Amino acid sequence: MFFTECLEGLTGGGVEFVVIGGVAAGVHGSARVTFDLDICYDPTPANRQRLARVLQRWRASLRGVEPGLPFELDERALATSRVLTLTTTLGDLDVMDEVAGIGGYPEVLAASVPAAAGGTRFRILDLPGLIKAKRAARRPKDLEQIPELEALLQIRDELRKRG
Repeated sequence: MFFTECLEGLTGGGVEFVVIGGVAAGVHGSARVTFDLDICYDPTPANRQRLARVLQRWRASLRGVEPGLPFELDERALATSRVLTLTTTLGDLDVMDEVAGIGGYPEVLAASVPAAAGGTRFRILDLPGLIKAKRAARRPKDLEQIPELEALLQIRDELRKRG
């Protein structure tokens, strides 16, 4: 499966990242389907270099632009672009070094929780963080998902109270 392969490739490549967006919402119990993986990565030079190597292996290219447009995905491209929407040999991937409503990678990491899939351990944005991010994004699809995420948060909180 695309998401598992991506997560394995990123963690295996030593990339420091937090899964955000639809996949994180799905891990929390959202019924919505997503077809891309969104991550917020640590923008340190060493981590950008590791991420660039993984993305080069996956032949990442800009999504939604004219095919064949000259573009080299390297550390410099990552350092000068806050958000890149990419197509890879595995599928669509959005990479960013900050999340609206949350902040940069350190704040995103602080608002994350551990998760696992297919034996791969990674971090996902927690439910309150997802709600903040979706409010800040203000896209119709994000605003439509907020009630579901709030309901999942309420259920989680009630279950915790019960022990």
